[in-house]
Amino acid sequence: MSKVVVACLGALFIVASPIAHAQGTAGSAQATATQERLSDTDFKALTDRRIEILKFALQLTPEQQKYWPALEEAIRARATARHQRLVNLASRLSGQRNLSPVDIMRERANTLAAKSETLKKLADAWQPLYASLDDNQKARLRFLAVYLLREMRDAAESRRVQAEDEVYEEDEE
Repeated sequence: MSKVVVACLGALFIVASPIAHAQGTAGSAQATATQERLSDTDFKALTDRRIEILKFALQLTPEQQKYWPALEEAIRARATARHQRLVNLASRLSGQRNLSPVDIMRERANTLAAKSETLKKLADAWQPLYASLDDNQKARLRFLAVYLLREMRDAAESRRVQAEDEVYEEDEE
């Protein structure tokens, strides 16, 4: 069990560190629009690694394996939708078009509806597999979730601080 945890931690640090750094370097809207984005190939490779880590950490039994394809498809669909939202956001920011508050609310509503749909599909795909997990598998899944949530929180905080620093630097000029 400890070897599995150590291996998972190592893999997560290798995969999550560049992600956290890349997220942490995103600053203002202008910097985000011009920042180098992951290519589609890099994005797919990153998604593959995340899925491999999850599958490795869970150590599914042959009986549980039958639930995996639907879950993997839902994970990939959600990741692809997120990637597409980021690409669309970058293109909108680079266009610097002026939107009315009503347009902004409509775009946000559409984005939230799309996120809701993919998250519901992911939850539906997880449900049968999660119900079949033993206590050790659930503990490993909780560990991964807590670790990833901390990484996301830290990356968001880093982006917020950097954006504040950039605003402060612009005000000084």
